[in-house]
Amino acid sequence: MLFRIPFLSMIGGRSPMDGLLEHYSQVEAAMTIINESLLCYIGGGSACKEFQILKQELDQLEDKADKIKRNTRNHLPRGLFMAVDKTLFLNYTRAQDNILDSAQDALDWLNIHTVNIPGALRTDGLSLVEEAIRAVELLKPALEGTIRLVHTDIADREAVKDAYRAVRSQHNDVRKMKSLLFRELFSADMDFKDVFQLLHFFEYMHEMSHNAEGCADILRAMIAR
Repeated sequence: MLFRIPFLSMIGGRSPMDGLLEHYSQVEAAMTIINESLLCYIGGGSACKEFQILKQELDQLEDKADKIKRNTRNHLPRGLFMAVDKTLFLNYTRAQDNILDSAQDALDWLNIHTVNIPGALRTDGLSLVEEAIRAVELLKPALEGTIRLVHTDIADREAVKDAYRAVRSQHNDVRKMKSLLFRELFSADMDFKDVFQLLHFFEYMHEMSHNAEGCADILRAMIAR
């Protein structure tokens, strides 16, 4: 079997690709907060103290992720030492950071005022959030596989491609769920301001999933021959 020796290990440097995983760890932690926040909101509304604490924790994660992103982008080696195209790398850092921005925007909309969500809509809304979070979770094995592949060639190339496809397929499911949920929202017996608020919340959940799909597309381009 042919092994490629990691070039950066030969010169003793730290791969900037490691910074992507470090940044993703903040995204991963944010998905837990999104799930907990929604359950808290539905249970206690915007007056729920825990919801406010969780929202603050998400803001702190976003700040920390921004610092990791800036540090990673500001300490890139010169072109010769990059394992992947620098433009793709920079585009990926932006796309992965957009996942957190969408999560933050979603909670900001939910925090505007208390909305009493009808039972069926509540169930379908929770399902959409769970599936959007799943799309982001599926990005992790895609990122880890890409890093192994570009550094060592010891990863299964087809398995890594399957990981990209899994993210795209999951986002496609989220997109369909959003379309059905919006129909449900506009036919619900609710004040328009409540419909407007929830529409934006779910739109940002969809955006979160969409950004995960965008990340998978950039990772795929990184390993293109």
